[in-house]
Amino acid sequence: MKHKCLQKEITTRARAGLLRRLVTETRGQDLIEFAFVLPILVMLLLGMVWMGRAISVYQALGRAARDGARAALAPTCATCGDTATGVAAVTTVVTNDLTAASLNAGNAIISVSPPSPPIDPGDNVNYRFSGVTVNIIYPVQLNIPFTPWNGTTISLNSTVTMRQEF
Repeated sequence: MKHKCLQKEITTRARAGLLRRLVTETRGQDLIEFAFVLPILVMLLLGMVWMGRAISVYQALGRAARDGARAALAPTCATCGDTATGVAAVTTVVTNDLTAASLNAGNAIISVSPPSPPIDPGDNVNYRFSGVTVNIIYPVQLNIPFTPWNGTTISLNSTVTMRQEF
């Protein structure tokens, strides 16, 4: 019987010592803190990367829309072989710009309002068009882990209106 009591007393002392040591010991504290902070740091880092990608796509859309509007209003020259005008020419320019920016032009929705008739066709000195509008909508998927936005697709929109004056 003495052995059981002695064993209980030793186990109780050992538990008390173990608890005291766990409370006062700090050897694994850094590792536990790192394990808690690491997912947050990864989420922030990947969020910055994907938001940077979305900004890059938005700038490429703006550049493509500007080039498309510029192509719609550029004078054409039949002897130069540059006879393509209108919506087809704008779509070709925008598609080429999106492809050059490493974007899938097939995912883009391109809409062009063709140039309006001249404001005053009889006035050669002040011959102005009211303008052309090019609108591009492009889907971008965000992959930010540990957030509700993981796998979310956002649509970026860029609209450019240009007017020809000469």
